[in-house]
Amino acid sequence: MRILLLEDAEGLGEVIHDQITDEGHAVDWVQSISHAQASLRTTRYDLILLDLILPDGSGIDLLKKIRHAGETVPVIILTAKDQISDRINGLNAGADDYLVKPFDLSELSARIAAVSRRYAGNPNPIINIGTLEVDLTKHIISREGAAINLTAREWALLEAFIQRPGTLLSKSQLEDHLYAFGAEIESNTIEVYISRLRKKLGKDQLETVRGLGYRMGNV
Repeated sequence: MRILLLEDAEGLGEVIHDQITDEGHAVDWVQSISHAQASLRTTRYDLILLDLILPDGSGIDLLKKIRHAGETVPVIILTAKDQISDRINGLNAGADDYLVKPFDLSELSARIAAVSRRYAGNPNPIINIGTLEVDLTKHIISREGAAINLTAREWALLEAFIQRPGTLLSKSQLEDHLYAFGAEIESNTIEVYISRLRKKLGKDQLETVRGLGYRMGNV
């Protein structure tokens, strides 16, 4: 997923960034509302991780503006504000989840996965793609009981197709899903990962529409 992380604390922001990047997500980390707004104007995100107390304003106010503009991007609040009233305000403002600091990074990963599944229209962590069984929570793929190992990038690319079953995704859309701002991308990177996925999952799982992009069916 392409994730926007809005967290002004250097140490925590770096830990969160490294955790979810290692899981294959593309993460743009910003530390102020103004930078978050600039990012949102230019990039389509699959998820926002939002701190509430920021140097140039309130995360709740930013969330309200996002929802008022009609944006449906899922938002998970990450904050030290632990009162019931704070949680209610956050959820009522349009947050999808609310996680109180300090939190376990494994729990954050699980909540990111759960919110992603809900927005993809399938809250079930187990899905079938043809003869493949995919566990979205444990990141496990198997065919007739035999495990198929994917790298973090390969998994992230597969996830992009799972989130949009039957949808034609262009090369640039897939690059946006896999890479954060400033990342160096070779011209044939997507083609390489598509080729690797076909070798592991089966050549018929991913369709190439010449000049337009790629599509996965049977999800």
